Amino acid sequence: MTSTDAGNGYTLTRGVTLLFAVACGTAVAGVYFAQPLLVTLGSDFSITPALLGFVVTLTQIGYGLGLFFLVPLGDLVDPRRLVVTQLLLLAAALVVVGLATTGAVLLAGMVAVGLLAVVTQTLVAFAASLAPAARRGRVVGLVTSGVVTGILLARTVSGILADLAGWRWVYLSSAAACCVLALALRRALPYGTAKPYGTADARVQGYRRLLRSTIVLFTREPVLRLRAAFALLIFAAFGTLWSCVALPLSAPPLSLSHTQIGAFGLAGAAGALAAALAGRLNDRGRSRWTTGAGLALLAVSWLPLASTRQSLWALAVGVVVLDLAVQTVHVTNQSLIYALHPGAGSRIIGGYMVFYSIGSACGAAGSTAMYAAAGWGGVCALGAAISCGALLLWACSGDARPRRSPRAADRRGAGTDQPCDKP
Repeated sequence: MTSTDAGNGYTLTRGVTLLFAVACGTAVAGVYFAQPLLVTLGSDFSITPALLGFVVTLTQIGYGLGLFFLVPLGDLVDPRRLVVTQLLLLAAALVVVGLATTGAVLLAGMVAVGLLAVVTQTLVAFAASLAPAARRGRVVGLVTSGVVTGILLARTVSGILADLAGWRWVYLSSAAACCVLALALRRALPYGTAKPYGTADARVQGYRRLLRSTIVLFTREPVLRLRAAFALLIFAAFGTLWSCVALPLSAPPLSLSHTQIGAFGLAGAAGALAAALAGRLNDRGRSRWTTGAGLALLAVSWLPLASTRQSLWALAVGVVVLDLAVQTVHVTNQSLIYALHPGAGSRIIGGYMVFYSIGSACGAAGSTAMYAAAGWGGVCALGAAISCGALLLWACSGDARPRRSPRAADRRGAGTDQPCDKP
């Protein structure tokens, strides 16, 4: 199966799409490696349990900064060069974390990892720009499946490597993988898909206009604002679970190892399947239905999760349902918002994902603080409240489909590939 972008004649094969997915998964994994390691990191660097969530929160803050300041560059410079450069810098940041000897260096490295891991969103926008409108949902769904798989396997791989060789090798091994993928993508991706800006001053002015136009997009597109709100809420719920679940699992009476805690990431593998399915349903015009179903499942998932201390099977069921729900809504969001202005894809995806980062950061900080104050029951109550809030927003929002068809949006987007205040 191939997809051809009419704008540049490049043929996006299934093999290259899978390479996009693998690169996305590898890059985003660095943001989540710490979650099953929180107890160990707290011990090694003398971080109190109530503050452990800030290890994840700082990574998400870096991710949010990167989404706003780095991802829009995909609309200004050659995305191939941007992807390769970011992957190599991400590898360097992972080495810093892996070799950290003080808490300050560790936290600074985590911020840098988050900042540079946004190459994932550059890749999503790049893949969407190479796919024709009729197949864009499927391509975005497949690439996002790589993101989902990377998030899930990050915990499993992190736990296994930490038990076998120590937590530092988790980050050092990931750095090596990023270097290999940077070389592979340099060979596989097309060159020159963005118009060059000849002088340094022109590039600076263009970059400033890019950042302004990202804000303008939010003021003009109600669909983008609504989908960003969904992203903030669903990933706040996601962060509430995954940034805290290692604490009850590692404590008595369960006292699970890193490997056992990380293995629960595999229970959410259904989320990867949901990502591809949601993309196909969006192509068929079922976006509102998939959003409502996903948010309902998200709210329901906290019922089995509340029984984690009594049954690990309940935890596994809750993880499956929660991850499936989050990825269903997330892929639907991305497919809809990219169709608004394909020529401004990097800005739209980057701006949207800032809300993902805010939600994840708030969920991480709130869940560990809640756990210290009220235990696992309080964490589940917090997650359920956030999830029900997202479902209520959906019920009150009406039809969430964009006003323009993907094909019409392609024509409109043809004039927005340059940085401007009127995207």
